[in-house]
Amino acid sequence: MSSFALAYERFGEPGEVLQKVPIQPERTLKNSQVLVKYIASPINPADINTIQGVYPLKPASFPAIGGNEGVAEVLRIGPNVKSIQVGDKVIPAPAATGTWTTHRVLTEKDFIVLDKNVDPLFAAQITVNPGTAYRMLQDFVKLQEGDSVIQNGGNSAVGVYAIQLAKLWNIKTINVIRDRPDVDELRQYLKSLGADYVLTEEEIRKKEVMDEILSKVGKPKLALNCVGGQCATDCVRHLADGGTMVTYGGMSKKPVVLPTGSFIFKDHRFVGFWMTRWSKANQTSPKRIKMLSELSQLNSEKKLIIPKTIQVKLDDYKEVFETIQKGFSNSKYVFTFE
Repeated sequence: MSSFALAYERFGEPGEVLQKVPIQPERTLKNSQVLVKYIASPINPADINTIQGVYPLKPASFPAIGGNEGVAEVLRIGPNVKSIQVGDKVIPAPAATGTWTTHRVLTEKDFIVLDKNVDPLFAAQITVNPGTAYRMLQDFVKLQEGDSVIQNGGNSAVGVYAIQLAKLWNIKTINVIRDRPDVDELRQYLKSLGADYVLTEEEIRKKEVMDEILSKVGKPKLALNCVGGQCATDCVRHLADGGTMVTYGGMSKKPVVLPTGSFIFKDHRFVGFWMTRWSKANQTSPKRIKMLSELSQLNSEKKLIIPKTIQVKLDDYKEVFETIQKGFSNSKYVFTFE
């Protein structure tokens, strides 16, 4: 059995420090060990930041295998394994187990079994992006049908899932994106997924534009922020009194600057959300299993589709990271091992 992984022995840029290396999974499994063969593993911004050494999640030791999520098929199980069977489709329960690899041996408690019929490319990225969108729409504000949400990074992977889930739950979305050469094409793509309004960062600053939109959907009770900087401030200006902004990213690498009036006169609430922390606290909780089951079901029913995805091989990792570094990509890159 030929087994390979993308591993690194020091922090740095992925294209420079990652190496494709052979690995030797254990031939004889002990007790609750499980041998899996990975099918697909996505490349998330957090994965890149982890390798760079600037993310709160750090590898336990070096050399470390890259990747935090993915979907695998169970090949063999140890003698004491009870809840997993050969042929099951599984995802890692904890983060930082190393998923950019053809094979992996972990313990039974390190995996969650998914429906075998779920799309592998969706299953590979179910824990981070759709999970983040689901939790932020569910956990911070009690949204009713007809309410509205404003978000920046509307074309991000989380943004795409937030648009679809909000549409399914009859919640209106105002989505902010950066201007770009293909902005009209991107605008139509997001609307095809269920976005009600798609605005550039310049358009959201135009009073006449926002007055017209808010007259139709009302001021949003919830704002989702993954950009920071001026764009976050602009979103706050349109938040309803008593509304909440959830910050889950900082792609602009600029601080979130908030108007004093938001605290004094508008009673706005500002909170952060990190899916990794939530998943660690709810690793195998009924709440997490219910969420994963519901997301899987929506995907199986074609009601929740993955963002534009480009499948790549481990051998092509240098070219992939060079492309990602250039930015303005509307696609999710996923390592596939078939």
